[in-house]
Amino acid sequence: MDDFAPLMPPIDETNAAFWEGARVGELRVQRCVDSGRLIFPPRSRSPWGRHVEPAWEVVSGRGQIWSFVIPHPPLIPQFSELAPYNVILVALDEDPTLRMVGNLISEPGAAINSVPSQEIEIGARVRVVFEAESEELPLPRWVRD
Repeated sequence: MDDFAPLMPPIDETNAAFWEGARVGELRVQRCVDSGRLIFPPRSRSPWGRHVEPAWEVVSGRGQIWSFVIPHPPLIPQFSELAPYNVILVALDEDPTLRMVGNLISEPGAAINSVPSQEIEIGARVRVVFEAESEELPLPRWVRD
């Protein structure tokens, strides 16, 4: 999947724990040690507390579809052959104000175009699965829960 290499985020000290979790099938997010609030995307400092570095924890990986889109051409070349496909925004159970982006797929290992857009419903229950676009960065995808 070398074609996806330019789309992969750089791994750095701020997000490394997230990607390490993804490699072992865990959804990890940060928590402010002062306020107890969850933080995503990863940051080097909590916006709500005085501690410099938030703590990491594993969350359930479950939530609800908060919104979705079906991208239309022109598309990123790596995804054009898969169109039409979906991009969903998931509100996590642990904190519905945290939203994660991904694709709804019919089952683990399925393509990002495996769920017809007319079957996607706001509020539908989903859970995370990790799909390897590369060995280093398994991406979070979502299946119905």
